Amino acid sequence: MRARNEALALLAGGGTADLALRFTQVALPLVILHETGSVAATGLVAGASGVPVLLSPWWARKARQWVDSGPRLAVVAVVTALALASVPAAAALGILTPELLVVSGLLLGCGDALSTPGRSALLADTGDRWGEGKAVVLLTWQDGLRRVGMMVGPVIGAFAVSTGLTNGLLWVEAVAVVAAGLLACTVKAERAPERVAMPSIRGSLKGRPDVLYGWIARGTGCVTWFAFTLGLSVIGAQRGEPGVYVAAGMTGYGVGSIIGTAISLAVVRRVPPVRLAAFAWGFMGVCWIGMGLWTTPPVIALMGALAGIAVVLGISAISVLITRSSAGAERRTLLSGQTVVVNAGSSAGMLAGGPIIAAAGAEHTLIGAGLLTTLVALTILVKARPAQRETADHLRDRDPHPGRAV
Repeated sequence: MRARNEALALLAGGGTADLALRFTQVALPLVILHETGSVAATGLVAGASGVPVLLSPWWARKARQWVDSGPRLAVVAVVTALALASVPAAAALGILTPELLVVSGLLLGCGDALSTPGRSALLADTGDRWGEGKAVVLLTWQDGLRRVGMMVGPVIGAFAVSTGLTNGLLWVEAVAVVAAGLLACTVKAERAPERVAMPSIRGSLKGRPDVLYGWIARGTGCVTWFAFTLGLSVIGAQRGEPGVYVAAGMTGYGVGSIIGTAISLAVVRRVPPVRLAAFAWGFMGVCWIGMGLWTTPPVIALMGALAGIAVVLGISAISVLITRSSAGAERRTLLSGQTVVVNAGSSAGMLAGGPIIAAAGAEHTLIGAGLLTTLVALTILVKARPAQRETADHLRDRDPHPGRAV
């Protein structure tokens, strides 16, 4: 009973914070564009946040294992909320500068590097205590809640922006992050024995080339993600319809993601995971190309929905493989590695995204991002078969649940 209640608290907190994040995705570029007048500055916060995440395999190797309980997760949430609140506070005072955006992004990156894998690992650990196979189920539910946020968040955000509550949405996320930390405070620690060595991300990938290939496909999609979110925000602003295009794309993506979540476990059982992951992000690239060629809200919503279905299948393929082939500190490290790939890739894309869109135009950027993502995915498809054979041989010779108590 306690494990179930703790799982519900983690899911509720994470879902609330993620829903608020969708508000910010609509509002933040508009606030920055309004205050600075620079398209290139719109990706500074997200771009700067990628620096700590990118370096986290070195500085956060022990720190990410420290976030092993709800109270410690709450401490990280408070720091993250302060970084979030600094942007609307500075905008209200008329002192928003690129330097402040970078500082805010760096603090957010430190928080993300610890809280995102920490919450997922706590959720998986709680699932282990709840019952056999519950870890996979809880991680799937977590992703499903994220998809619901993607579907309804942009619509609410766009409506709020249209009523003049743009800055207020940034305050909402800061409050939601604190609330998520408080909800997690009841979750107990899952500390590894001191004698157990903390594995590195690279060491945990040994014998798992399929996970590496999956991360390459997903990482490429994360790098080019800016063309979707930031690009559509810029298109809307330039066409005098702020929030409309990104809301259409994110809502369509959310609907498709929910569909993908409903069918993901059944599909993963039938399709080799590396091939599924490569197909997912390759198809997403095709959708980006479609948005760049036919940039209207209905087409963007349709392409977003198709991309949402495909990407969720790819994420499930990688997550299920990690969860079923590892446990304890090794699983926590692999989940952290996956977070590094996602956050660092997304932030790197956002950091470069503003200048790229300013130079090439949002529509051309979407087409180029789609071509790159699809090319990488096709390359991985060629290499998928030998990777799967190597992983199968590795798992036959290895305890799939290292460190689990008997």
